[in-house]
Amino acid sequence: MPDGHFEIDRATQRLQAAYAYWRTKSATGRLPGRTDIDPGEMVAFLAHVVLLDVLRDPLDFRYRLMGTAVEAHMLRQYTGELMSTIEHQRAPSRIWSDFELVVVRCRPILTDVPYVGPHREFLRVQHVIMPLAADGKQVDMVLSVVDFIPKG
Repeated sequence: MPDGHFEIDRATQRLQAAYAYWRTKSATGRLPGRTDIDPGEMVAFLAHVVLLDVLRDPLDFRYRLMGTAVEAHMLRQYTGELMSTIEHQRAPSRIWSDFELVVVRCRPILTDVPYVGPHREFLRVQHVIMPLAADGKQVDMVLSVVDFIPKG
């Protein structure tokens, strides 16, 4: 299955490992589903995983799971919340647009956004956002792996 062109080689090693893992799960030419993803196989980046449900009519994203490393660097816990209720994430924010793009195109993307959180040592957040689909076609979840890029 085509995953679009993006420069995965400019990603951190953790994100490259996550993308390589997703690729193994999509090797059949269909999008992998949540049941294809095994946390035991993601030890190298599990603490950096964010899993979101995709809601439709209207489009929204619900935080289902947030890895411990991500949670430690956020303003607060987002598990269970809708992205549309979070001021700096709701449409038309950059992060919303990135997740929407993955849903519409059914392809992963690599992106950087400014860091919004309690720690001054971080400049930006880099993440690879990958689609998941129970039926192999229509995106119903999004798997994001996040890395925090320090200043300097």
